[in-house]
Amino acid sequence: MSVRELVVLGTASQVPTRHRNHNGYLLRWDGEGILFDPGEGTQRQMLRAGVAAHDLNRICVTHFHGDHSLGLAGVIQRINLDRVPHPVTAHYPASGQHFFDRLRYATAYRETVKLTEAPVAADGVLATAPAYVLDARRLSHPVESYGYRLTEPDGRRMLPALLAEHGVGGPDVGLLQRDGQLRGVTLDQVSEARPGQRFAFVMDTRLCDGVYALAEGCDMLVIESTFLDEDEKLAVDHGHLTAGQAARVAHEAGVRHLVLTHFSQRYSDPDAFERQAREAGFDGELTVAADLLRVPLPKRSP
Repeated sequence: MSVRELVVLGTASQVPTRHRNHNGYLLRWDGEGILFDPGEGTQRQMLRAGVAAHDLNRICVTHFHGDHSLGLAGVIQRINLDRVPHPVTAHYPASGQHFFDRLRYATAYRETVKLTEAPVAADGVLATAPAYVLDARRLSHPVESYGYRLTEPDGRRMLPALLAEHGVGGPDVGLLQRDGQLRGVTLDQVSEARPGQRFAFVMDTRLCDGVYALAEGCDMLVIESTFLDEDEKLAVDHGHLTAGQAARVAHEAGVRHLVLTHFSQRYSDPDAFERQAREAGFDGELTVAADLLRVPLPKRSP
């Protein structure tokens, strides 16, 4: 059975707190696992969340600030210690190659797994898999930063009433899906278009074109909201978003489920982020992320 969910491993900005670990997010997408921004302590958070090294197929780092990347060393070594049986691909800003090298070889260990380095140097498609296309967009932060987006290819939804009307059933349904027509019946006659699901991951950034491009039409948008709206000047100065800014992006982009995360330690009331997001006009599904939370992707639109 396919599973599509976000497993939140950490939600703190800059430094961990008593209740929030450094960043870390695992996206389960059917049979693959994509780990985003493994900050310090990610390996232990994976254990607490029931995530194994074997679950990881890709690692996507937005930028090389410590709260988004210091956990790379432990995660990479754990992948090798557990002898993960499949190759793992790592995406990260090409300008940070020296940081990646230091983290990958921070200490001595035995390499047993093929880890493919696939640095990101420009906007565009990074990988094409059967279940998704992964692409990146440049963001606006004091160091080079990229956001990531998964797009499932569009498909067709079979309509039982029309299948019955045309006398197509059982194994013939599969044949029709494969070949596009069967005994004069075409796929278009018994099905309708099914838009692919879309997921975007946007971390440290000011408002910029990349934020909107990543968010457009997403079923789930995971986005930083480091500051509350009253501290918007701080957000701009440090290259971050406020809760209201993130929510307005989601509203304008038609996002179905908004996940706010990456919270500054200066705030003690998570409900304030939800209030400001609603005040900004976002009326879809909304989650203020907490460590170890599991958030399923929305069911497909009817």
